[in-house]
Amino acid sequence: MPGNGAVTRSTLRQQIADALRDEVLAGRLRPGRAFTVREIADQYGVSATPVREALVDLSAQGILEADQHRGFRVPEYSVADYRNMIEARGLVTDGMFQALAEGHPAFHTPPEDPRTAAALTTVRRRGEEAQRAAAAGDLTILIGYDLRFWRELSALFGNPYLADFLHRLRVQSWVCAVQYLLRLPDLRGRLWAGHTELVDALARRDAETARTIVAASNTQTLTLLEHLTNG
Repeated sequence: MPGNGAVTRSTLRQQIADALRDEVLAGRLRPGRAFTVREIADQYGVSATPVREALVDLSAQGILEADQHRGFRVPEYSVADYRNMIEARGLVTDGMFQALAEGHPAFHTPPEDPRTAAALTTVRRRGEEAQRAAAAGDLTILIGYDLRFWRELSALFGNPYLADFLHRLRVQSWVCAVQYLLRLPDLRGRLWAGHTELVDALARRDAETARTIVAASNTQTLTLLEHLTNG
């Protein structure tokens, strides 16, 4: 049945993309590392087609770079790149918080509304897990929960395009930051952990405090990366 083959290939494509993205975010595939479609296909024991599609997907997300003659490689982002990424993220989140302040339809229901309360509780739980990982200095766990936290938080605004765009920016930001953060032997207490404070501010409809919390997080991480670069 032709449909089964298409589903299998699509599943393989996603599995390979997920595995390679996790390798990059964990810092196991270092910046500048180049590889070919054939190399990855041999590594996973699959055909070249789903691998090529997965690598193209990751390239479109900024997680990999396409090299016309050598295949693909992990990008070598600079601190200046990170600064531009957080500026772009800030424009998105500032817009979200402004919409909140102006009575965005997604927040017309009171915070005690069961659906709103349940959604905020779920997001807060992700934030608590991210904070625990940050306190423990577990970068890989932190990244996973941080990405889920922001994905679910942005979904509260009811705009899937906004949520997808912000997610892509945050993934790129982590790809950039990881190469610098791994230079530290101990990350405990060095990573931003204000997730629950942000949820609490949004639950109060306090857009200004939310904006201040996010700006502080961006400044903290950027300052740390600049220190690691200059040090």
